[in-house]
Amino acid sequence: MKPILSKAQLDYMKAKTQFEDKAKVMEKKIELARGVHDEITQEIMEGLVLETGFHDAFNELTLAENALIQWSHVTIKHEKTYRDNKVEIELMYDKLNDDPQMRARVIQLAMKIR
Repeated sequence: MKPILSKAQLDYMKAKTQFEDKAKVMEKKIELARGVHDEITQEIMEGLVLETGFHDAFNELTLAENALIQWSHVTIKHEKTYRDNKVEIELMYDKLNDDPQMRARVIQLAMKIR
């Protein structure tokens, strides 16, 4: 039986998949551009980013991550583990914007909440 996921988890999975798909397209476009141009300039790169939709996919992923993190922070407060480790967990959430590894860890943990 498939696990039941929250809307935040489903939205994150969708945004992550779209971002990964756009990244693959972007990589292919970069390789093609390398064959045509001697050097990939910032202007060429910016054009590829816009052309492939990579920038929009990145923004959507960021929004989905933020919603997932917010959802997990609210949801976890109902767990005994949270009550037992409130200070440590709150410190973890406080570090999200300063520590990319902590952000990734919280996202991974949020995807495990059922």
